[in-house]
Amino acid sequence: MAATENVRQLQQSHNSAARLIVPRHGVATLFGFGIQVRVDRGHLLLEDGIGPNRRCARLPRVGHGLRRLVVVSSDGIVSLAALRWLSDQKASFAMLNRDGSVLITTGPARSSDARLRRSQALAHVSGAALRITRELVRQKLTGQELVARSKLLDATTADTIATFSAELPGAENTASIRLIEAQAASAYWSAWRTLPMTFPKTRR
Repeated sequence: MAATENVRQLQQSHNSAARLIVPRHGVATLFGFGIQVRVDRGHLLLEDGIGPNRRCARLPRVGHGLRRLVVVSSDGIVSLAALRWLSDQKASFAMLNRDGSVLITTGPARSSDARLRRSQALAHVSGAALRITRELVRQKLTGQELVARSKLLDATTADTIATFSAELPGAENTASIRLIEAQAASAYWSAWRTLPMTFPKTRR
């Protein structure tokens, strides 16, 4: 009598049905249960997921693009060889609780640049801090203006934010820049006030 299949086996993580973990902007994030971070024949093996829905990756030492590995879980294994692999590749590692609090973090050891530390210490005296603050807030307001104009279809709010952004070059201290940022933020978030927020049923 020929054998018959009674219980279909779950697909294993190493077969073609598993989704791949692809680092984005140099960052790979693992979550779920049964997480694995280990080394096999010089390659870093990553696996995460929930139940049969697994993801995996096999990263070589050359061309992997990984700069930071983040694990949001407390169920699984991370081998010492994997931590050494990350260190050798100048990639950092962080393990987080589900509420975002940090459990473990490591980073590549880098040489200290005395010139950089001196520039950072003198940033407020040299005016670099003010220039950096202006540029960061300018980019933020540009993004808010773009969202208001193209996504919220609120030209009035977008024009208001653009007006505040135009005042940044004349701001003479960080307090003035923070005031401009706050006024633009007030206009920006006011545009969201009447929008209904909808969520998928599975995430309510």
